[in-house]
Amino acid sequence: MLNPMASGKLDGLHALITGGGTGIGAAAAEALGGAGAKLSLLGRRMEPLAAVAERTGGRPIQCDVTNRDAIAKVFDEARAANGPIDLMIVNAGIAESAPFHKMTRDSWDRIIATNLTAAFDCSQLAIGDLLKSDNGRLIYVASVASLRGVPYAAHYGASKHGLLGLMRSLAAEYAKTGLTVNAVCPGYVDTPMTDQSIARVSQITGRSDDDSRAAITNINASGRLVDPAGIAAMILTLCLPQSRDINGAAVTIDGGTSA
Repeated sequence: MLNPMASGKLDGLHALITGGGTGIGAAAAEALGGAGAKLSLLGRRMEPLAAVAERTGGRPIQCDVTNRDAIAKVFDEARAANGPIDLMIVNAGIAESAPFHKMTRDSWDRIIATNLTAAFDCSQLAIGDLLKSDNGRLIYVASVASLRGVPYAAHYGASKHGLLGLMRSLAAEYAKTGLTVNAVCPGYVDTPMTDQSIARVSQITGRSDDDSRAAITNINASGRLVDPAGIAAMILTLCLPQSRDINGAAVTIDGGTSA
């Protein structure tokens, strides 16, 4: 549910969300749209994007974020519809699992391309707009894997550590401008990506789906998966005008695991 204090706070601002069709991206669209932002929702699959757009009034745009030329083209499309980009939410990401000695270079390249290089491209292609905005915000959806090692997912952990390094570097570089750069670092979240992780654990270990789900859920100290709406609420908070002094923050949302 939208905090009533945020109602109308983002009126007229253009929020572009990558991976906007499911999970955290869809929840962020609900939150930012509810606060008055104009939404551009990017993703590979049009069907879930269209469903979120119908609920939020956003504009669904199909895009493979590993293709810089495609990003540049759809950013122009988004600007034509909603104006310059004020709020850039870099959320698109993938996860895979494998023991390090069996990890393939193709898998490494795929993870880095989607989770890190695409973040670089999206940020660079939006930075001109963000620096001109009176309320420029660049927010990365990182992970607790940005903060600690991840067994059987070295490529994922490396990509998320890199994402946090990118965030901190840009926050420092642009600290004297009106742009803030921050990250949210969730634990395991109740999303389709976590469902895929559970399926991989079951396949690798031979555990049942229920046992695999319990094993992953209990990694969070709370013993439950994180609610995407709670992450969206933090993203919304970081986008509000009164949050202009929050810069370079990595906000952990994992039910207390990192306490």
